Amino acid sequence: MEVIPAIDLRRGRVVRLYQGDFKKETVYSQDPVQVAREWEKAGAPRIHIVDLDGARNGSPANLDVVRRVAANVKVPLQVGGGIRTLDTARTVTDLGVPRIVLGTTAVRDPKLVREVCQTLGPEAVVVGVDARDGRVVIEGWLERASVAARELMGEMVALGVGRFIYTDVNRDGTLTGPNFQAIAALMEEIGVPVIAAGGIASMEDLERLAALGVEGAIVGVALYTGAIDLRQAIERVGG
Repeated sequence: MEVIPAIDLRRGRVVRLYQGDFKKETVYSQDPVQVAREWEKAGAPRIHIVDLDGARNGSPANLDVVRRVAANVKVPLQVGGGIRTLDTARTVTDLGVPRIVLGTTAVRDPKLVREVCQTLGPEAVVVGVDARDGRVVIEGWLERASVAARELMGEMVALGVGRFIYTDVNRDGTLTGPNFQAIAALMEEIGVPVIAAGGIASMEDLERLAALGVEGAIVGVALYTGAIDLRQAIERVGG
């Protein structure tokens, strides 16, 4: 299982939000490049970057930061937040980003997801399914969609999507543990790789996710607070 450190960007800084609430922000660093270098040094197999401003406003707002990170680390990046056109998807991948994350687009414009998969290749695309109480939330988690998480994932598989990031918004940034039951149910139903996110607080959480068979686990707050040591986590559950 890949243990993937998260770098959430807002106004060029590394932050974390509590349950996706922009009013509950903690700033962890003013230097995203340095943070990325630290995660690379610790052995990160890839780094997950979220442009929170882009997710909220509908188009990427931290591309210069992403460019600098991509130029300064060799570890592959996966980047999401505001990627809602094919041109934007190409712009991000042209920065040296091998994998982009589509979220709101999956709900608003499913045909575009298929087009991006066909143009960039399915390995370059992962759909982020962010859910609160089983229902998908979009627009930087500010709007509740009418579709259930498992329904959206089924639709995306039919369009050629081969990988998902599943985030339980109620758990994100809380250090209360992932929603293991929901993750297990979704994996059984959709039959494609799932990367889990939201609430991961301990090595025990990572071990339990690995036992479920998830492809990866995105870890944020627990790394920044020191509750999880990335190098030790990779040694224990990575592979």
